[in-house]
Amino acid sequence: MRFPRSAGTLVHPTSFPSPFGFGDLGPSARVFLNFLHETRQTIWQVLPLGPTGYGYSPYASYSAFAGNPYLISPEILAEKGLLKPDELRAKTLPSTMEANYERGFQVRDELYTLAEKRFFEKKTAKTKASWDRFLADNSSWLDDFVLFMACGKAYGFIPWNQWESGLAKRTPAALEKAKKEFEKEIRYQTWLQYEFFQQWGDLKTYANQLNIRVVGDIPIFVDHNSADVWANPGYFEVDKAGNRVKVAGVPPDYFSKTGQLWGNPLYKWKALEKKKYDWWVERFRQMFMLFDAIRVDHFRGFDAYWEVSATEITAEKGRWVKGPGSKLFTTILKELGELPMIAEDLGFMTESVEALRDEFAFPGMKILQFAFDSDSKNSFLPHNFPQNSVVYTGTHDNDTSIGWYTSAPEVEKHRARIYTRSDGSEIQWELIRLGMLSVSDQAVFPLQDFMNLGGEHRMNFPGTIGGNWIWRYTPEMLASVDRNRILHLIELGNRTASV
Repeated sequence: MRFPRSAGTLVHPTSFPSPFGFGDLGPSARVFLNFLHETRQTIWQVLPLGPTGYGYSPYASYSAFAGNPYLISPEILAEKGLLKPDELRAKTLPSTMEANYERGFQVRDELYTLAEKRFFEKKTAKTKASWDRFLADNSSWLDDFVLFMACGKAYGFIPWNQWESGLAKRTPAALEKAKKEFEKEIRYQTWLQYEFFQQWGDLKTYANQLNIRVVGDIPIFVDHNSADVWANPGYFEVDKAGNRVKVAGVPPDYFSKTGQLWGNPLYKWKALEKKKYDWWVERFRQMFMLFDAIRVDHFRGFDAYWEVSATEITAEKGRWVKGPGSKLFTTILKELGELPMIAEDLGFMTESVEALRDEFAFPGMKILQFAFDSDSKNSFLPHNFPQNSVVYTGTHDNDTSIGWYTSAPEVEKHRARIYTRSDGSEIQWELIRLGMLSVSDQAVFPLQDFMNLGGEHRMNFPGTIGGNWIWRYTPEMLASVDRNRILHLIELGNRTASV
């Protein structure tokens, strides 16, 4: 699918201002969307919205289908009459530029518990119909997920294969016992999902009304400790006890000398093919319901993926294994129709990966921070871009543009200055200008670059543990963004077309 010539901003909801420890889908989200509208941007790109597990990473989720309940806005719950103003005030936390997840989880749990109780006490015919429709529309994954979360909570979220044997192996007797034992928690977890989807649906509708297309992100792999693997072990490389056998990663690359050992269980693609890729079809169906388009993380893994034994401690010792390729996307296309997707085609690419991307006309990604480490043939230089692509200064895995330039080798700085015909003092705006004026159909920039922020405001350091996913901005920081400069570049680059 070809996208219209347009521009937008990359920022995750947890980075929004909020009085409850970290950002959510509340009032600040609409303030941000208004900023996009004022500057004639028509793309909002987010990271995955699933419930996060260890390390708060949106790429390590308890479910490929569920929403992150901690993105539920207490302020919207108050607007619905499910919380009282004094209850909100009592739980307010100091606003900082770093997410306070642990304290935020605590106060939000207390508020959500109050709101859930009142929801069922006040449930009307209208809300009952909405509730019943939600249960029916999400029946393919919801029951397994809420039971998984209830059991996980009871077991302190240790890996599911360490639960009581019958529950880990999903024997009918164990499942029925757990459903009765955790009935109250299951209802609570179900309500959290209901409310998340209500709030996200309302926010996406608001964005679309402002002519803004919301671009989501779908990780190719799922976390081992997830409802997906627990409920569908036959689709994943785990043994009869649920232990990982073969795991995902990438070989040594730009980000890591020993590669990245992600540890996600790999798929049993032959088993999935026998079932006509039903799990993947439903996953994409869910994504296209949540978003107007999606970025497919680690797209090359569908052509060939790096297989590592679960006993390895780095990703150095592995092998490339052929993936499902066009069979998967042909099936999804047949089932769902148009595929508005962006292929994350960074890193080690082969002709077969590019052929798979081009077969379905998926736009690839171009990162300007990668453009200056070689000569004029560098594929990340704008004069080498194909039109069907998305240009970024950097992504959530990169430093801010100021941070990149500050730490870059002198030869790269020199090439960047020569190419942009500048002294490098405003390198973030020079790269934004290159992106805006490039031939790429879409141009997306991390909010940090519009805010002129240095490397201390980076979102993620790939291959590291701790200190990631915590960046937030304040209302004053968004208010200070040079809107006229953005408008000028959007108009100059002809990126004002309707979505």
